[in-house]
Amino acid sequence: MTALAHLLRNLDPNSSQPLYQQLQRALREAIELRLLGPDDALPSERQLASDLQVSRITVRKAIEGLAEEGLLSRRQGAGNFVNTRIEKNFAKLTSFSEDMRARGREPRSEWLKRAEGTVTPEEAMKLALSPGTLVYRFNRLRYADDAPMSIEYATIVASVLPSIEVVDTSLYEALERAGQRPVRALQRLRALLLDEEQAKLLEAEVGDAGLLVERLGYLRDGRAIELSQSIYRGDTYDFVAELNAGG
Repeated sequence: MTALAHLLRNLDPNSSQPLYQQLQRALREAIELRLLGPDDALPSERQLASDLQVSRITVRKAIEGLAEEGLLSRRQGAGNFVNTRIEKNFAKLTSFSEDMRARGREPRSEWLKRAEGTVTPEEAMKLALSPGTLVYRFNRLRYADDAPMSIEYATIVASVLPSIEVVDTSLYEALERAGQRPVRALQRLRALLLDEEQAKLLEAEVGDAGLLVERLGYLRDGRAIELSQSIYRGDTYDFVAELNAGG
């Protein structure tokens, strides 16, 4: 029995957790463990139901839930596939590394610049800092596996980190270790066309569609400590948000 088959067949009909949620969890784990890779096809709903001895309704509910999470895409007449595009929940404050690991992708970074300096007038205004305040700047090319996904320019108030060297793969993990991870953020999204430098870094064409996300991150006490701009390839990222009707 393959590792994938063993994982999917490990369903317990006597568990208090519904079977469709157990199957969702197993499929999610298969993606995280890379037993299912980007653009891999799932067995048909009929085949899964037969192999696992569950109803097709159970299989369909599990797949629908994973599609809503952005992990699977349903192609009319072709079946269900592991998503190659990244769906980022615009209302959830997570790091790039966390997003990639949750989808079974391995995050890594290539440093473009890592330096300390004093705030620019624009940074001072947005972060509510006094002129001359020390900040760290982290400019990185972010990868998922070996595919370039975004160019990130982050400015962090230096007083919230022990040193500039503590940031390696994940900025938010370094901030969390220091007890200074943002708990809320304001994010702004706009479209752009990639210029020559951006296109070269992202292995795209000049003039291709891109997305610019600016984030202003705040601590629990209300201080703004993070100002970042991330540029994404428009053909690899979808930003989604759940909307609720007002009272």
